[in-house]
Amino acid sequence: MSEAEPAAATAAPEAAAPVSAISEAAAARFLHRAQFSALPDEIAAVRTLGYRAWLDARFADPRGQAPADWLDAHGHNAVSEDRHYFWPQAGDFMAWNQLLAQPDQCRQRLAFALSQYFVISLNAIDGYWPPYIMAGWWEVLAGGAFGNFRDLLERVTLNAGMGMYLNTKGNLKEDPATGRLPDENYAREVMQLFTIGLYELNPDGTEKRGPDRRPVETYGQADVTNLARVFTGWDHDMRRVSHRNVSWQNFPVISHEFCLDPMRFDPGKHCELAVNFLGCAIPAGTPGPEALRLALDHLFAHPNVGPFFGRQMIQRLVTSNPSPAYVRRVAAAFDDNGRGVRGDLKAVWRAVLTDPEALAPPDPRDPLSGKLREPVVRFVSWARSVGLRSDSGAFQMYDLSRSDTGLGQSPLRSPSVFNFYRPGYTPPHTAIAAAHKQAPEFQIHNETSAAGYLNFLQWAIRWGYNDVKPTYAALLPSAHDLPALVAWLNLHLAADQLSAETCRTIEAALASKEVIAASADAHKMDLLASACLLVMASPEYLVQK
Repeated sequence: MSEAEPAAATAAPEAAAPVSAISEAAAARFLHRAQFSALPDEIAAVRTLGYRAWLDARFADPRGQAPADWLDAHGHNAVSEDRHYFWPQAGDFMAWNQLLAQPDQCRQRLAFALSQYFVISLNAIDGYWPPYIMAGWWEVLAGGAFGNFRDLLERVTLNAGMGMYLNTKGNLKEDPATGRLPDENYAREVMQLFTIGLYELNPDGTEKRGPDRRPVETYGQADVTNLARVFTGWDHDMRRVSHRNVSWQNFPVISHEFCLDPMRFDPGKHCELAVNFLGCAIPAGTPGPEALRLALDHLFAHPNVGPFFGRQMIQRLVTSNPSPAYVRRVAAAFDDNGRGVRGDLKAVWRAVLTDPEALAPPDPRDPLSGKLREPVVRFVSWARSVGLRSDSGAFQMYDLSRSDTGLGQSPLRSPSVFNFYRPGYTPPHTAIAAAHKQAPEFQIHNETSAAGYLNFLQWAIRWGYNDVKPTYAALLPSAHDLPALVAWLNLHLAADQLSAETCRTIEAALASKEVIAASADAHKMDLLASACLLVMASPEYLVQK
């Protein structure tokens, strides 16, 4: 047992079972949650090490290339007359590169899950160096993914991009002469979305009920107004920034260090009134950094945080409708990692990914179990499974959010702070609604997005996207062996979820291409792309069990 490992988690089935008991399909199923791909060597590693030891190894993996370093290496820090320092698109290139190409893909997968809980969006970032703003944000999430929730919460709060997105940047104290009051945006969202949620929760994530049987609200307007005082006096840290005069504009270009550094405190702009929120009293005149520490400590200690955060991470990685018992176990790991530490994210990931409910085989009697695979995860999983190259290294993949011509989702391009979809979303007039279940990803799934996704894939999985091309290197030699090919894709893309009937249907469709061992590579590539498209269009693949 590692130092951060929660003792209670040793009750998971794998911990007591021989590693050989882990089947290839079970290992692939686990991998599709813990990272993006489930390649043969990765499946073998899970079967050899076991689930928990495999996770420990991933927690110890070296970091990939930092996002800002990648931007620098590809010239996105250049100051030139085309004024790319105002353009956001390189932020998309950076995000896709991190997900598609960096070697620490477990960290990248979990950072992507965190990016849908702590949300900022490139859509709303403007001014100088938007790509570096997003690089600083991704570094917060990826760099903090294996740390402590309390530390991550503070880094989120003081991040330059969050300051721009939710108005803590330049947030000023009250001014009686003008009637100005501190901006309340971040104070509201840090409670509603990032820590405690709208309603008091039991340890299992179910809502507490008052005497009137209604949910009990966690905070009111007075809590928001008071907490907003804490988030005044912070602004971008410009101490490392240099200024460069240029001929093509009448104001200097500033360097991008402010995008990467935490915001800096200015006591002259901070509200010094007393703060009283959620039972926390911060005396008048408390220095701003100390007030921030006290406020974040209080939020972090709230009993809602474990079940509120834990349930959403289960939804992002495992299932849309975890049982209360599952949520309780994850919340318990958040509350105490087994060594008296609260907020240990490694303990949370272990609890989410190795819970008995997560590792149990899919129940064929429950058609509503699992979760819809979101478009970004589908695409990255395919790319890492079949092989991808970018000869230029530029990764010129743009915003793919359009539902008619793109994936219908793009990393770090959420339409609002409420993410791409709400955790409690239920598609109306469906069997899911009739069963009182939730299916968050269905909020971005409709007739238009389904057709747009297939149309996008039909081109991209054969020809790539700009400079990013599939290789299919491992599959080309056996492309003519249709049963073996379909079985490989079934295991490595779908964790053996495709039924025998679906596999036969795909094989029959591919047989019409008449590819043989001697066929040209171009014909084999056509067949491989068609095979992937048929698998990735299958409902049995789209719903991850």
